[in-house]
Formats: sequence, C-alpha cells, structure tokens
Amino acid sequence: MIHPSALVDPSAKLADDVTVGPFTVIGPEVEIGPGTIVESHVVIKGPTRIGANNHIYQFSTVGEATPDLKYHDEPTRLVIGESNIIREGVTIHRGTVQDRAETTIGNHNLLMAYVHIGHDSVLGDHTILVNNTALAGHVHVGDWAILSGYTLVHQFCRIGAHSFSGMGTAIGKDVPAYMTVSGSPAAVKTINAEGLRRRGFSGDALSQIRRAFKIIYRQSLTLETALERLEAMVAETPEIRPLIDSIRASERGIVR
Repeated sequence: MIHPSALVDPSAKLADDVTVGPFTVIGPEVEIGPGTIVESHVVIKGPTRIGANNHIYQFSTVGEATPDLKYHDEPTRLVIGESNIIREGVTIHRGTVQDRAETTIGNHNLLMAYVHIGHDSVLGDHTILVNNTALAGHVHVGDWAILSGYTLVHQFCRIGAHSFSGMGTAIGKDVPAYMTVSGSPAAVKTINAEGLRRRGFSGDALSQIRRAFKIIYRQSLTLETALERLEAMVAETPEIRPLIDSIRASERGIVR
C-alpha cells in the first residue's frame, strides 16, 4: 500500500491499510488512521494525527510549521478527524504555543484546491472551503459553514455554523450563525435559507430565523436590545439559540 518511491519515517504510525502514493514524504511523529489515502507528492510533517478514511490529494502540505514569527519550534500539533477530503495543493499549519498549540480539523469536511488553514485554526464538521479560500491564524469555523472561492478570513475571526460566504469575500469580523455574507469588506446580505432547507430546518424555523435577521440587521437596534428580543424567541424556536450564542461569543464584533 506504500509506493516504493515514498519516504516514510520509521517512527511514523500508519494503519495497515493506509495507501501512500509515489514521492510522498511522511515525517516522524505522524499517525494516520485506517482507510486513509495519501496521493502522490504529499508532504506530511508531525506532530500530526490523522484519523480514519481521509483522502489527501497530490501536492498538499499537511502539518508544516507556521511562518508566524512568534513560533520558535515549540512542540505544537495538527489533529485531523475522519472522512475529510483534502484536495490538491492544500496547506495546513500546526498551532502555536501562544494560542491552542493545535490546529484542529473535524470530520466530513471538504477542502478544495489550494485552500490554506492557518495555525491554531479550528474547523468543525461538514464544512466546505472552496478553491483558494484562506484562513489566517486563530480562525474558528462552525459546522456546516460554506466559504466560497477566494474567501479571505482575518485572524481571530469566528465563522458561525450554517453560514455562507460569496466568492471573493473578505471577512474581518465575526459572522453570526446562519448568515450569508459577501463583499470586501464583508457585509451580511440575508440568511442562508437554501443551506438550512437542505439540512432539514422546518419552514417555521426558517421564518423565525429570518425574523431574527431583521431584528439584528434591519431595525436599527443596539445589539444588546436585539439580543434581548431574540432571547424571547428561543422558547418557541430553539434554533435561535445558536445565533444568539455566536453573537455573544464574538470578540472582534460581528459583520453588520
């Protein structure tokens, strides 16, 4: 399952059925779970742990040290979950001790060609990052978020669950859950209604999320007043809670 031209460090731990393509380099302190396929010309450096059933395509660099000038070869790591697709030319850097000391990728994510994941970033589950999307360091991306091609995300930003960015979006503040953003700088346009429908949100829930959007973005209220009105909706529509929590968790301020 390991091509003769691949270079795999003797200390690396690969499950018996891992496939490694030609001219791939796997360094020390790397663990790769069962069912994972690593195509040709991939570089994987440790400490990195990769779970089961991932597929890493050619010319990707996984687990490289960050270029952050504060990093001085401290022991940091990258952890990747299960069933992720990492397409051609993706770069994923390990963490720094100034933050989590770990970059984390969840499960069932699709990272399309030339995506960059900066140090200490966290991806949830079922996210899609389209070609050339780039996350600076310390970025958190919630479950089911979709970032269209050439989306740029500033360091320390949080992207809420089920949110969506249009192509070429430049995100410099936090994006609340469920929102669609576009532009440079990013601005909220509406809710991600189509994505929510595809994931089984009811018509009533969508109507209430749309109402919550208008409270935040269309009624010229202070954010605290808007949140108070949203809190009153939670008992009837619990789907509003993730939206409230994503706003309250914001440290950079939200995109408005």
